[in-house]
Amino acid sequence: MTVHGMQHEASVDIAATPDAVYALVSDVGRMGEWSPENIGADWTSDTPAAEGSTFEGHNRIGDREWSVLCKVTVAQPPECFEWVTRPQDPEGPYVRWTYRMTPNEAGGTSLTEIWDVLTLPPTLRLLSAEQLAERAEVVRAGMATTLAAIKATAES
Repeated sequence: MTVHGMQHEASVDIAATPDAVYALVSDVGRMGEWSPENIGADWTSDTPAAEGSTFEGHNRIGDREWSVLCKVTVAQPPECFEWVTRPQDPEGPYVRWTYRMTPNEAGGTSLTEIWDVLTLPPTLRLLSAEQLAERAEVVRAGMATTLAAIKATAES
């Protein structure tokens, strides 16, 4: 179940193979190169990018920095890579991030990024409806930036 208004899906066509795009998005340590909010990640389990593996994602908005434990829930190269945040929390997981790669008509890849808030994290529960809408808009804009940057990297 998704928290109302806290879901977004965006896509971009990339002149690269699904395998090449999958290799980028499943290398979560590089996400900081593309995302305006994420500043990188460190694998915390023995098998990076495998289903069930975990990593700590590092984020920054303005002066506020935080890290969050994430667990890979889908690792199906070259079609889908997905993780959830805070899987260990009794009320979690909170957010699911999904990347889907499909071949497109131009011979490249359509990359779709999906942000889906499953349960409001404790840090967002104190926000008003207006503040939550603002947060969702920041994420939507960040997704567009991230997808454009992944496209630029994949096509370089």
